[in-house]
Amino acid sequence: MTKKMETWTIEELISLTETVQNSEIEFNGKVLPIQWCELAEAEEPKLDINPNDEDASEKYQDLAKQRILGMIEKANGKNPDGISITADSWIALPMTLKYTVMNAVMGVDNPNVQPEA
Repeated sequence: MTKKMETWTIEELISLTETVQNSEIEFNGKVLPIQWCELAEAEEPKLDINPNDEDASEKYQDLAKQRILGMIEKANGKNPDGISITADSWIALPMTLKYTVMNAVMGVDNPNVQPEA
């Protein structure tokens, strides 16, 4: 028996761009609280990327980093009491933690598990 899922309204989806979302990440035996807001199209970082450029992969990585930081900084502005990561602190974080934060913000539960067919 399948469970009927609720349907999003447009208003609910739009409100996500103004709603601070929170989660906790377990990293090396401790918990790191994080917060972020979805970005509206006008807030998305823009980069001029030609997929044929030799450095296109690097540019896509930079775009992803800018997007995640934009989502975190937007939430930090709306909820200063919940700040744990800032653009300045992001630079010094371990790469494994950065990938874990990125996956959490992007809604990737476990990037190493393939979905069942």
